[in-house]
Order: sequence, then structure tokens, then C-alpha cells
Amino acid sequence: MKIKLLIFSSLIIFLSSCDLLRQVADDIDASDISTSKSNTSLSNHEIVSGLKEALRVSTDTAVLAVSKQNGFFGDELIKIGLPPEANIIMENKDNSILQAVGISAMIDDVILRMNRAAEESSKKASDVFLNSIKSMSITDAYGILKGGDTAATHFFRTNSSKQLYAEFNPIINKYLDEPLVGGVSTNQAWNNLTSAYNKVAQFSSSLTPVNTKLDDYATKKTIDGLLVKVAEHEKQIRKDPVARVTDILKRVFN
Repeated sequence: MKIKLLIFSSLIIFLSSCDLLRQVADDIDASDISTSKSNTSLSNHEIVSGLKEALRVSTDTAVLAVSKQNGFFGDELIKIGLPPEANIIMENKDNSILQAVGISAMIDDVILRMNRAAEESSKKASDVFLNSIKSMSITDAYGILKGGDTAATHFFRTNSSKQLYAEFNPIINKYLDEPLVGGVSTNQAWNNLTSAYNKVAQFSSSLTPVNTKLDDYATKKTIDGLLVKVAEHEKQIRKDPVARVTDILKRVFN
């Protein structure tokens, strides 16, 4: 009787083990199928859509950051200073005669207004970036996907710089002529600065006159500042899963 009971018990354990092994095998098969599905190559359409979405998120976030008050002026990384032609003004600003005409205040005034012009003009940047994004080819998308941390930003620099300049320059010009601060435009403040300096320079052999327009310089510096911020957000999307705010971004950059 004890032998029969032992055989019966062993049979139950064996059958139970078979069920367990079968369940484990089923689980493994299911896992393999799931993994296979998740590793299925993305289609060209998905890659292009994902990259365009990444660019849209990066540019929209960058534009939002720089177009607010102090977006440029309060960010030392992209804050716009005087153009190189004005280095001689900066180097000689402690000159007693220049100090007497208030050169330091004029310098600060121009820098503030130029950054305000950059902040205002940046509000128009989203449409410019969007047009560039729409023109992206499959080759562009693969290049960006396999490129470095800022490959998408490099795409803008190499493929859209002329368009960006053409679109931005009239906007910058418009804002440089607008009295954004205290009823005085940036160009007027710049003319006040250079005129005051040049009047002193004509009586000094060590000072050379400064004659330059701000629009070209300000346009290029505004575009540079925007792309610096686009690059920051592109890096976040590539490296930080939290920054991938849509399903397609999660799939493409996983």
C-alpha cells in the first residue's frame, strides 16, 4: 500500500513538473515573439517621421526658451555682445574723454537692445524651422539618426543657413528699427554710441572710427543662439528617455 502511494505521489509531481516546464516554454516563446516584434526594423516612413518630430520638438522648445524676455540677454551662453568692429570701443571705454560722454552706459544700452531684438525676432523662427523640417529627405533622416549628438542641428547649419538668414534678416532689421526699449530703437542707440565714439576718435591717433551696420551681425548671432539651444534639446532627446515626449520619438531613439 505504501509503495502504491509513493508511486502515485511521484506521478503527480512528475505531471506537475511537466505542466510547469510547458508553461516556462510557452513564456519563453511569447517573450521571443515580443522581442522579435519590438526589434523589427523601423520603416523609412517611421524614421523620417521620428526625426522630423525630434526636430519639431527641439526647435519649438528652443524658440520658446530664447524668445521670452531675457532669453538671449539673460543667457551668457548666447548673449549677444557688440560686433568685433566695436572691440576698439570696448578696449578704450575707460578713456577719460569717452567716459565723460557716457560711453559705458551707451554700450550697455546697445547690448540690451540688440538682445531684445533677437528675442523678439526669434518668435518668428518656428515657421522657418518647420519649412526646413518638411523638406527633409530619407537620406537626411538616416544621416541624422546615425550621426552625433547634434547631427540634426548640423543639418540646419549646412542645409538651411541661407534660408534662415534670408528669413531672419528682414525680421531682425524690422526689430532693430523698432523702439523696443524706452522709445529708442537699437539702431538709434548704436548710432548714438558710434557717433559719440567717432567724434572723440577723430582727435586721437590711437582710436580708429567705427562704421558698421548691426543687421548682418545681429542676424547671424541670433541664428547661432537659436541653434545652440536646438542642439541642447536634441542632445536631451537622444540621451534622456524623459525628453522623448511622443511614441514615435520613443521608438526611433530607443
